[in-house]
Amino acid sequence: MPMHGFPRALRIAALALTLLLAAGAAAGGEWTNWRGPHWNGVADDRGLVSSWSKDGTNLLWRDDFTGRSTPVVFDRRVCAIGRVGEGDRRQEIVACWNAETGERLWERRFTVYQTDVPWNRVGWANLAADAETGYVFAHTVHGVLAALDRHGEVVWRHQLAEDYGRLSGYGGRTHTPIVDEDRVILGAIGSNWGAHKPPRHRYYAFDKRSGDVLWVSAPGGPPAGDLNTQSTPVVAEIAGQRLLIGGNADGWVHAMQARTGEPVWKFHLSQRGLNASVAVDGTTVFASHSEENVQPGTMGRLVAIDGTGRGDVTSSHEKWRINELSAGFPSPLVHGGMVYAADNSANLHAVDGATGEEKWQYNYGTVGKSSPVWGDGKIYLTEVNGNVLIIAPGNDGAETLDREHLTMPEGRYAEIYGSVAVGYGRVYFTTEEGIYCLGESSRPFPAAAPPAAAPPAAGDGPAALVQIVPAELVIHAGDSRDFTLRAFDAQGRPVRGPAAPTWGLEGLRGSIDASGRATFDAGGGNQVGFVTVKAGELGAKARVRVVGPLPWSEDFESLEPGQIPAHWRPTFKGARVEQLEDGNKVLMQPKAPRGAPRAFIYLGSSDMRGYTIQADVRGNRQGRRYTDLGLIANGYTLDLQGAHQRLQVRSWASERRMAQQVDFPWEMGVWYTMKLRVDRRSDGPGMVIRGKVWKRDEPEPEAWSITAYDPLVIDSGSPGIYTFAPVPSYFDNVKVMVSE
Repeated sequence: MPMHGFPRALRIAALALTLLLAAGAAAGGEWTNWRGPHWNGVADDRGLVSSWSKDGTNLLWRDDFTGRSTPVVFDRRVCAIGRVGEGDRRQEIVACWNAETGERLWERRFTVYQTDVPWNRVGWANLAADAETGYVFAHTVHGVLAALDRHGEVVWRHQLAEDYGRLSGYGGRTHTPIVDEDRVILGAIGSNWGAHKPPRHRYYAFDKRSGDVLWVSAPGGPPAGDLNTQSTPVVAEIAGQRLLIGGNADGWVHAMQARTGEPVWKFHLSQRGLNASVAVDGTTVFASHSEENVQPGTMGRLVAIDGTGRGDVTSSHEKWRINELSAGFPSPLVHGGMVYAADNSANLHAVDGATGEEKWQYNYGTVGKSSPVWGDGKIYLTEVNGNVLIIAPGNDGAETLDREHLTMPEGRYAEIYGSVAVGYGRVYFTTEEGIYCLGESSRPFPAAAPPAAAPPAAGDGPAALVQIVPAELVIHAGDSRDFTLRAFDAQGRPVRGPAAPTWGLEGLRGSIDASGRATFDAGGGNQVGFVTVKAGELGAKARVRVVGPLPWSEDFESLEPGQIPAHWRPTFKGARVEQLEDGNKVLMQPKAPRGAPRAFIYLGSSDMRGYTIQADVRGNRQGRRYTDLGLIANGYTLDLQGAHQRLQVRSWASERRMAQQVDFPWEMGVWYTMKLRVDRRSDGPGMVIRGKVWKRDEPEPEAWSITAYDPLVIDSGSPGIYTFAPVPSYFDNVKVMVSE
């Protein structure tokens, strides 16, 4: 009989009795990634609340916090990422609380810089956690991937934008890391040196303990219309392989071997990039989107894919589809043979996972961004406009058990973008105005730790693939590094590697011994190349960028037109050497192909500090369009603005958190020289940023054109150049030197 055939009071009483009988089997599970222990939005916990009140009923604790993502629950802690501060002290924050009491254990703040992401979208990516090490992994909006220990101390970090070319757009969508076995895996769209120069959605696997890059995989093609996507991959065992499956910026769903990054299959789902994560049930992969379909010309689709295929499975392995189901941001929930897909308009669709037959819909608001979570026979939903719902799903519909509306102190709704996380018999979630823990006060907090993860299954076949670790490295000239070899069978399982591999260097000045220890010449300057290995019939390469000692000087005369210094990392293609009519070679940045015409080129490494950067620049004008030209040092930009006729110092383009500016009339088509240096303040905390600009054919002025102060600290950062180029702009004589 349909669920709505019973009186509501009896349904609630029956549910309460079920929970009471299950209390003895209540489990204290953990929630170490945003979709839970099974990667599909399902919690194993029992005895979860069916109702609560912001006034106190079943509200165990709450703390002030501004979050927009899903917390992680593990190691008797709950941790979340968000934003904190006001005015020129606004930062991104990671914090951890005692999961039982709500005591804030620690917080770690990150100064946001060199990004277009606006303030209200800071803290976008969900955290990931690892029960084995106790580490929390955070990906900030400006591209820092950091491993934090149980005390909030940084174990290792990567500045992905400056060192690997990761792009950041205004939309704010930031990829969420995941932990699988010994790996932290993160997707990122970007452009790097060499073969990685074309913008692609790449997946990076890092050793969770050391941060070493294990592999980099780019299974797809160019981003399809959007450089801002957020689909988080999931891990599943299918047909004897451990697969990493995720939506890509090229509009395809890709499956890769999780331990190697080797592509296995792909499915073309959309004409634009994908944002929702997939869910897996057995060998079936469920994926959704809300963009233009490949065929026919409709918007949105939920599809079931047979995950046992190889190669392009678009035509061969689709099991069923539902068109015009626009679930572009929420990810599907899979439980009991049913798929629960929330669409962008906050309608929950219940679909038979085997046939694709839609059983019912349930509306829970107007804006759907978060994903549904199953726990103890109920579905937990959050909605952007401050709503938190608990529903009881049935065969023919769903019953609302509880609905709470959360507001800000000034009365408007509190935005909720994150899903709930379940652990230790409690339900946790973050909102714009706080972090919440829901549970029954009479239920004891579980003491037992979850079982340790099983070790990776060893392969029993011959080695089919070898990889070098680290697979990608940024290192300073004169330094040494040990490289190691890993081997895998055809199914991506680790096996013993061939004996006595032969190591070598390709395109790099230095040496490498028989054990794989490489030393890069101290006087070798900036260079890019490869560490190579030959192991029987197998071989591999690791990408290495060597950062030479200062000073640097680049006048482009040794380069051919169309080239760019090999170690530079442009964020958009097109920057190239061009020969002017007078025979002088310069760097030309053409008009950006689409979107905001900002372009960055990073020249060094993210750990650099104590330097000054200088360059000659020439602006351009076409009608009412003017170029802006700038230098980057230590995370700060000195921007010579054409249309506004001013000079600005800033660290965060979309917010101008500490931005300071002065009027500065200057002429288009005339060469100027710019200089920028950044230092720690000697009279207190913070930074001092100094810039000057003068006509190139005139003597350098003694006084700085602008001096700015930042109460926060950006400790280091790569030197670089910046343009806002609605029309072409030019650079010459780029120099980086030790600050005097």
